Amino acid sequence: MDAVYKNAELPIEQRVEDLLARMALKEKIGQLNQHMYGWDAYKRTGDDIELTELFKQQVQLGDGMGALYGLFRADPWSAVTHDNGIPTAQSGKVANAIQRYVREHTRLGIPVLLSEECPHGHQALDSTLLPVNLAVGSTWNPALAERAYSYVASEIRSRGAHLGLVSALDILQEPRWGRTEECYGEDPFLASRFTEAVVRGLQGNNVEELRSGHKVAAVLKHLCAQGAAQGGHNAGPANIGERELREIHLPAALSGIKAGALGVMAAYNEIDGVPCHANSWLLQRVLREEWEFEGIVMADGCAIDRLTSIAGSFEGAAALALQSGVDLSLWDQSFTKLEASVEQGLVAIEDVDRAVRRVLKLKFELGLFDKPLVDETLAATNVGADQAKDVNVQLARESVVMLKNNNSILPLVASPRRIAVIGPNADHVYNQLGDYTSIQRPGTCTTVLQGLQQLAPKGSEIIYARGCGIRDMQDEGLAEAVAAAKASEVAIVVIGGSSARDFGDQFDSNGAIMMGGHHTGEMDCGEGVDLANLQLGGMQEKLIEQLAATGTPLVAVVIQGRPHVLEVVERYCEAVLCAFYPGPEGGTALAEIVYGHVNPSGKLSVSMPRSSSQLPVYYNQKNQGRRRPYVDMSEQPLYPFGYGLSYTKFSCALEESVESTISAEALENGAKLIVSVKVVNEGQYAGAEAVQLYIQAQGSPITRRTRELKGFAKVELQPGEQTTIQFELGKNELAIWNREMEYKVEPCELTLFAGGSSLAPELCRITIKR
Repeated sequence: MDAVYKNAELPIEQRVEDLLARMALKEKIGQLNQHMYGWDAYKRTGDDIELTELFKQQVQLGDGMGALYGLFRADPWSAVTHDNGIPTAQSGKVANAIQRYVREHTRLGIPVLLSEECPHGHQALDSTLLPVNLAVGSTWNPALAERAYSYVASEIRSRGAHLGLVSALDILQEPRWGRTEECYGEDPFLASRFTEAVVRGLQGNNVEELRSGHKVAAVLKHLCAQGAAQGGHNAGPANIGERELREIHLPAALSGIKAGALGVMAAYNEIDGVPCHANSWLLQRVLREEWEFEGIVMADGCAIDRLTSIAGSFEGAAALALQSGVDLSLWDQSFTKLEASVEQGLVAIEDVDRAVRRVLKLKFELGLFDKPLVDETLAATNVGADQAKDVNVQLARESVVMLKNNNSILPLVASPRRIAVIGPNADHVYNQLGDYTSIQRPGTCTTVLQGLQQLAPKGSEIIYARGCGIRDMQDEGLAEAVAAAKASEVAIVVIGGSSARDFGDQFDSNGAIMMGGHHTGEMDCGEGVDLANLQLGGMQEKLIEQLAATGTPLVAVVIQGRPHVLEVVERYCEAVLCAFYPGPEGGTALAEIVYGHVNPSGKLSVSMPRSSSQLPVYYNQKNQGRRRPYVDMSEQPLYPFGYGLSYTKFSCALEESVESTISAEALENGAKLIVSVKVVNEGQYAGAEAVQLYIQAQGSPITRRTRELKGFAKVELQPGEQTTIQFELGKNELAIWNREMEYKVEPCELTLFAGGSSLAPELCRITIKR
């Protein structure tokens, strides 16, 4: 008779316990390890691919393997290209070879989890690459993001992989941080809605969908507070207290877990002196006890080894992380020493069993014991499908934020006969794709220059000049750019930043780029690329100034991974479009907006500073009851959170009166305030508006924020059309962490605001009484 764990008719919990009882300590430790880089597990010679001896040794090390990271990863760090990587059509074949080898060469034949990066699309050859999170957040359209990530899930699973490691939880309070592009924005409510959407897109809504073969388990990263790192230093300390954590940095994680996320990844940083990988309050008390999370906690790359600074040894670091709540390693040495940790009495076997149960449960939930192999024909049809491209270009369109449009210079309806296209980001594919980007085939992406050329009206001429680089100080190209502007009726200047890695770069053991004084590349953003000064790099500001001196009207297109300081751009340019790395379809989307084929609808998901010296400038700072202006400049950002212009004009007003008084007790017991907002398109263009609802509280028992986003909805309206949006405010929106650190609705005076940015006008006032 087959073992109980092999019986698909039995409950998962029963199968897990049966399998766990059969396992030796070595086999248990093997299930908690994800030690090797996936690209080292195979070798390709011509069209033939074989498993490496290193992979076989790793399987033998733990008499099995918990997970294998990045089998399909392709980028400068992995050094995987189309010449030496796994061809898309062979993806399933290689994944199945991994599973067959483990089944046939281990005692219990436990399948392997294949985990893959998908921070903005699967980081693999030929996969759909999306705009970065900061761009997706600027769409204010979670439903569109959910659709996009459903295609990402299908692509990953059709290759034979199972886990999607997806950035979602970092809140952008420190834009000097190089991983800024991975955040959905600076607001916890906005990030929570996108986190829910990504979980639903990747996993579906239930275990049955997850086992269907089209979904993957979402591993949300990073838990938590990396976006508040001191000085903007990657993995730097987050010197914040529990209330700040609960108000700002934990809501997105809670929303993702409520949506069903089956995994989270711990963050590199420490919080109040305790590294997240050793933070039992965070990983056990909050995550497991309060939130009742039953999935896995994965370590970030090599992070457990960093605990040796406080634990004294690999064995001690492994014990500390496991006891604190980490279940599955990532590349570190420490978890490979767990058997010794048990033997030395540093960690109890019960702690090992607890983590193994979670890993095994996830494998059962994914259906891997019953169907470990993938249909080897799926990847060829699912990867890069036309439907995915359609959603991707729509994401790019809706992510573009128009910051300025003097004299309605845009759109270029009466198209100039001669247009200059200038700048380092005008015709550089990888500069618009972001970090964690897979190798792209020629012709699969559209730059801004190419998009403008393809959509240019008949009879118009486009002149291109690069002008300068992103960071280099060479000025040889400025004269050519100035000449192009002088010879044109309008100049479109495509500037900004770059997270484009190069095969000659140096990388840390966790894949972060190492930016030494010798580095001559153009990167000014990405993991490991932190900035002290947010001004545009190199000669870009000088380029703008010299172009402005020609008298030719300038339209700036800023492609960036973080909010750069744009005062010079704002001063000299008639129009400004902001595109946080808009992805491979970004050139098409931007050209459509410039020529008026598409009406911009993006809204900033992060405030844009006037100067690095202002930081922090995020909109929802604490209200101290008085203004505290700087002497030497305004304390206000150049462009506020939620801001974005359109080719049309929208108005918002209260549709009907709201209850002026409601009790805290009623809200605690499920009552809701219904706020109806009428939205009217008063302009001449069809367009979409992201209507935002904010509150401001006075008279609370703790200090509150100047404004707090509590609802938003994106609506499309024809000229003259109107609609009504209903917002609900209940306990989830109105409760606070009070002085006793209880999550309760407290009496206060509320002012509501609704409109097209965080500076929206007052809507009404409400009293929450005892």
